[in-house]
Amino acid sequence: MGYPLFYVWRCFSIANTAHQINEEIRDREVRLVGETGEQLGIMSAQEALAKAEEAELDLVKISPNAVPPVCKLMDYGKYRFEQAKRDKEARKNQHVVEIKEIRMSPGIDVGDFNVKLRNAQKFLGEGNRVKVTVRFRGREMAHTEIGRDLLLKFAESCAETANLEKEPKLDGRHMSIFLAPRVKEDARKGKAKARTEAPAPAGETKNEGDSENA
Repeated sequence: MGYPLFYVWRCFSIANTAHQINEEIRDREVRLVGETGEQLGIMSAQEALAKAEEAELDLVKISPNAVPPVCKLMDYGKYRFEQAKRDKEARKNQHVVEIKEIRMSPGIDVGDFNVKLRNAQKFLGEGNRVKVTVRFRGREMAHTEIGRDLLLKFAESCAETANLEKEPKLDGRHMSIFLAPRVKEDARKGKAKARTEAPAPAGETKNEGDSENA
């Protein structure tokens, strides 16, 4: 009695995975591939499942749209574990670009301005975009040009590490700009320069008298 219950449990435990495996596969015929990639031929799903049980492996449908569908013998638990490990490693190595915000007032003093400037440069150096915002209060709305000049001064101070994406824009009581890091652009230019300066392959050296436009 315990033997059938084991297969019911295994079937439900993988019901939400990306592949159909074992008893979930109900096709009349499948093309079976062995654990190491060898072709085992076309057979019924029942026969393929029997081969999987004999090898103490899982029967996994890997190409459901093929005619007939392609199934493979594998240790599916091990496959899922290794796939999850690869996905985790990929996420760890992936840099997610964030938008960091710097807020200022039109009357900000030099010391605070420089602190916020250093913070912005740090964010840009980490590969993030930076939104710089000036908030106007009360009568300051009558002199929005002060905020505009402040934002342009901020962008100019970051010019070595960032590009100004858009001119200052007023939205209600806030005026903002967006700065984007220049790292990728400079890297592309560096690669292009390296290609143009690369030495010519052997047998393609230019003769001393050749014209540049020849």
